[in-house]
Amino acid sequence: MAQLSSVYRRLEEGAKRLTPQRELIIKLFIDRPGQHLSAEEVHQLVRREFRDIGMATVYRTLELLTRLDILQQIHFNDGRARYEINLETTDVHRHHHMVCVRCHRVEEFQEDLLEQLEERLLAERGFRVVDHELKFYGTCRQCARKQQGGRRRS
Repeated sequence: MAQLSSVYRRLEEGAKRLTPQRELIIKLFIDRPGQHLSAEEVHQLVRREFRDIGMATVYRTLELLTRLDILQQIHFNDGRARYEINLETTDVHRHHHMVCVRCHRVEEFQEDLLEQLEERLLAERGFRVVDHELKFYGTCRQCARKQQGGRRRS
Protein backbone atom coordinates (compact mmCIF):
# COMPACT_ATOMS: atom_id res chain seq x y z
CA MET A 1 0.00 0.00 0.00
CA ALA A 2 1.50 3.33 -1.11
CA GLN A 3 0.05 5.20 1.86
CA LEU A 4 1.66 2.83 4.33
CA SER A 5 5.09 3.01 2.69
CA SER A 6 4.94 6.82 2.80
CA VAL A 7 4.20 6.69 6.52
CA TYR A 8 7.00 4.18 7.15
CA ARG A 9 9.42 6.40 5.23
CA ARG A 10 8.56 9.33 7.53
CA LEU A 11 9.29 7.12 10.54
CA GLU A 12 12.67 6.16 9.10
CA GLU A 13 13.48 9.80 8.30
CA GLY A 14 12.74 10.59 11.93
CA ALA A 15 15.30 7.92 12.91
CA LYS A 16 12.64 5.85 14.64
CA ARG A 17 12.25 2.13 14.21
CA LEU A 18 8.97 0.50 13.35
CA THR A 19 7.91 -1.55 16.36
CA PRO A 20 4.92 -3.91 16.10
CA GLN A 21 2.94 -1.57 18.37
CA ARG A 22 3.72 1.49 16.24
CA GLU A 23 2.84 -0.41 13.09
CA LEU A 24 -0.50 -1.51 14.54
CA ILE A 25 -1.36 2.03 15.66
CA ILE A 26 -0.51 3.42 12.22
CA LYS A 27 -2.66 0.75 10.55
CA LEU A 28 -5.55 1.55 12.91
CA PHE A 29 -5.63 5.09 11.57
CA ILE A 30 -5.13 4.13 7.93
CA ASP A 31 -7.98 1.60 8.19
CA ARG A 32 -10.27 4.24 9.75
CA PRO A 33 -10.09 7.30 7.51
CA GLY A 34 -12.30 10.11 8.71
CA GLN A 35 -12.38 8.82 12.28
CA HIS A 36 -10.91 10.95 15.03
CA LEU A 37 -9.65 8.57 17.69
CA SER A 38 -8.74 9.52 21.24
CA ALA A 39 -5.80 7.91 23.05
CA GLU A 40 -8.27 5.86 25.08
CA GLU A 41 -9.97 4.55 21.93
CA VAL A 42 -6.59 3.69 20.38
CA HIS A 43 -5.62 1.87 23.58
CA GLN A 44 -8.80 -0.23 23.51
CA LEU A 45 -8.26 -1.17 19.87
CA VAL A 46 -4.55 -2.00 20.28
CA ARG A 47 -5.21 -4.15 23.37
CA ARG A 48 -7.08 -6.61 21.17
CA GLU A 49 -3.70 -7.65 19.74
CA PHE A 50 -1.26 -6.55 22.47
CA ARG A 51 -3.01 -7.32 25.77
CA ASP A 52 -0.20 -5.90 27.91
CA ILE A 53 0.23 -2.56 26.17
CA GLY A 54 -0.12 0.32 28.59
CA MET A 55 -1.64 3.76 28.14
CA ALA A 56 1.82 5.34 28.56
CA THR A 57 3.06 3.47 25.48
CA VAL A 58 0.02 4.59 23.49
CA TYR A 59 0.51 8.21 24.58
CA ARG A 60 4.23 8.14 23.71
CA THR A 61 3.49 6.59 20.31
CA LEU A 62 0.77 9.13 19.51
CA GLU A 63 3.11 11.96 20.55
CA LEU A 64 5.91 10.58 18.36
CA LEU A 65 3.65 10.07 15.34
CA THR A 66 2.29 13.60 15.75
CA ARG A 67 5.79 15.06 16.01
CA LEU A 68 6.78 13.21 12.80
CA ASP A 69 3.63 14.60 11.10
CA ILE A 70 2.23 11.10 10.57
CA LEU A 71 -0.76 11.92 12.76
CA GLN A 72 -2.49 15.21 13.29
CA GLN A 73 -3.74 16.10 16.76
CA ILE A 74 -7.13 17.83 16.85
CA HIS A 75 -9.21 19.27 19.66
CA PHE A 76 -12.99 19.48 19.38
CA ASN A 77 -13.62 21.16 22.75
CA ASP A 78 -14.70 17.89 24.35
CA GLY A 79 -11.81 17.73 26.81
CA ARG A 80 -9.61 15.25 24.95
CA ALA A 81 -7.19 15.27 22.11
CA ARG A 82 -8.12 13.27 19.05
CA TYR A 83 -5.91 12.06 16.26
CA GLU A 84 -6.23 11.35 12.57
CA ILE A 85 -3.82 10.09 9.95
CA ASN A 86 -2.00 12.75 7.93
CA LEU A 87 -1.40 11.29 4.50
CA GLU A 88 -0.98 14.68 2.85
CA THR A 89 2.65 15.25 1.98
CA THR A 90 2.27 18.55 0.12
CA ASP A 91 1.62 22.05 1.40
CA VAL A 92 -2.07 21.67 0.58
CA HIS A 93 -4.35 22.57 3.46
CA ARG A 94 -5.95 19.81 5.40
CA HIS A 95 -9.67 19.23 5.43
CA HIS A 96 -12.02 21.01 7.81
CA HIS A 97 -14.50 19.80 10.41
CA MET A 98 -18.12 20.30 11.40
CA VAL A 99 -18.79 19.33 15.03
CA CYS A 100 -22.29 18.69 16.36
CA VAL A 101 -22.69 20.25 19.80
CA ARG A 102 -25.47 17.80 20.68
CA CYS A 103 -24.21 14.32 19.69
CA HIS A 104 -20.53 15.31 19.20
CA ARG A 105 -20.44 13.74 15.75
CA VAL A 106 -17.62 15.09 13.59
CA GLU A 107 -17.95 15.38 9.83
CA GLU A 108 -15.20 16.42 7.44
CA PHE A 109 -15.35 18.56 4.33
CA GLN A 110 -12.65 19.25 1.79
CA GLU A 111 -13.63 22.63 0.37
CA ASP A 112 -11.11 25.34 1.18
CA LEU A 113 -13.16 28.37 2.14
CA LEU A 114 -10.25 30.63 3.02
CA GLU A 115 -8.22 30.91 -0.20
CA GLN A 116 -9.32 34.51 -0.90
CA LEU A 117 -8.56 35.57 2.67
CA GLU A 118 -5.11 33.97 2.48
CA GLU A 119 -4.37 35.80 -0.78
CA ARG A 120 -5.50 39.06 0.81
CA LEU A 121 -3.31 38.51 3.88
CA LEU A 122 -0.33 37.96 1.61
CA ALA A 123 -1.07 40.98 -0.60
CA GLU A 124 -1.96 43.43 2.18
CA ARG A 125 0.23 42.28 5.05
CA GLY A 126 2.93 40.10 3.54
CA PHE A 127 1.74 37.17 5.66
CA ARG A 128 1.96 33.81 3.88
CA VAL A 129 -0.41 31.24 5.38
CA VAL A 130 1.08 27.74 5.34
CA ASP A 131 -1.81 25.99 7.06
CA HIS A 132 -5.04 26.68 8.87
CA GLU A 133 -7.65 24.82 10.83
CA LEU A 134 -11.33 25.52 10.45
CA LYS A 135 -14.05 24.04 12.66
CA PHE A 136 -17.74 24.79 12.63
CA TYR A 137 -19.77 24.03 15.74
CA GLY A 138 -23.50 23.55 15.34
CA THR A 139 -26.22 20.94 15.07
CA CYS A 140 -26.00 18.04 12.63
CA ARG A 141 -28.88 17.04 10.37
CA GLN A 142 -29.88 14.06 12.54
CA CYS A 143 -30.00 16.09 15.77
CA ALA A 144 -31.91 18.89 14.05
CA ARG A 145 -34.53 16.36 12.89
CA LYS A 146 -34.83 14.90 16.39
CA GLN A 147 -35.19 18.40 17.83
CA GLN A 148 -37.91 19.33 15.34
CA GLY A 149 -39.71 16.03 15.92
CA GLY A 150 -39.74 16.66 19.67
CA ARG A 151 -41.24 20.12 19.22
CA ARG A 152 -44.11 18.82 17.07
CA ARG A 153 -45.15 16.29 19.72
CA SER A 154 -45.41 18.95 22.44
